[in-house]
Amino acid sequence: MRRRRGLSARLKLALSYAGFLAVAGALLLAVVWGFLLRYVPDNSQGLLGTSPNRYLLVRMFAPAAAVAMAFLLLFGLVGGWVLAGRMLAPLAKITAAARMAGDGSLSHRIGMEGREDEFRELADAFDTMLGRLESHVAEQRRFAANASHELRTPLAISQTLLDVARRDPAYDRDEVFERLQAVNTRAIDLTEALLLLSRSDRGNFTRETVDLSLVAEEAAETLLPLAEQRGIALDVTGGAAPTRGSAELLLRLVTNLVQNAVVHNFPAGGTVMVHTEAEHDASVLRVENTGAAVPAELVPTLTEPFQRGTERVRTDEHAGVGLGLALVQSIVRAHGATLDLVPRPAGGLVVTVRLPGAR
Repeated sequence: MRRRRGLSARLKLALSYAGFLAVAGALLLAVVWGFLLRYVPDNSQGLLGTSPNRYLLVRMFAPAAAVAMAFLLLFGLVGGWVLAGRMLAPLAKITAAARMAGDGSLSHRIGMEGREDEFRELADAFDTMLGRLESHVAEQRRFAANASHELRTPLAISQTLLDVARRDPAYDRDEVFERLQAVNTRAIDLTEALLLLSRSDRGNFTRETVDLSLVAEEAAETLLPLAEQRGIALDVTGGAAPTRGSAELLLRLVTNLVQNAVVHNFPAGGTVMVHTEAEHDASVLRVENTGAAVPAELVPTLTEPFQRGTERVRTDEHAGVGLGLALVQSIVRAHGATLDLVPRPAGGLVVTVRLPGAR
């Protein structure tokens, strides 16, 4: 946006300093003038004598006062210009850093030294913002690259199947259709997960009162056939845990956590425990599963998009798209909640979500 050129902040400050100094000097001269005239006798005839009189005082004091005022004004302008420049020097560094950020560079930092003041507080806040933006942009670029790769894979498989079926008339078409349907289903699931992830990141959803215990029961009922197929016991305990948020997103959050606990729970015969409770001003959801040991260094990466944890045995029906815990993390952020992942010493994982309680 182009604007008309105006006075710089430095010049405005210099004029302000000079004006204030001139006004202060004028008031001081006025006080001295009034005080002197009060005790000096009047000599309207302008006769010269040995004793002081107002006529002589006016003739002698007025020129000196005018010179003093001119000096104060000039001194105020010069001194104000210098002082304003020193005071606004940190702002020039912040402006230069903002312009670099506007040009696309997010790796630089102001790093302003010195004692704490308003400018240094602004610089520190700007550095923090740049750090978060750089991390967010890097995450988005990595996510876009991974999403492109994940979406390209089913398309490439579909193209290969079609080429094989076209070149070999004897190829089993039923098998082609079945495999194409499976690949297409995976692509649709991935696309829907990406759209839901984008929606939860924006946070533009209607909030309502949701009981996590009811959501947990619904998710467990949906995934019970999968758990029984794998020989895993699915147990839901706890009491009411009301919170404010999107019922759809919270259902997806719980479903993803329970499904993740089921498909990672091998060998067969394991257990998945879902517990809900209200703690003070928070509502807590805890999903715990048995299974293989999870390395501690692997835990921080589990919530990144398209990051898969320990080796698993999964059915085609629940092949997953690598966005389960990433979507959970996004929904948690959108609801102002916290997500904790802790490996169990005996194997498996404990996932705890703390959401603000509904008042």
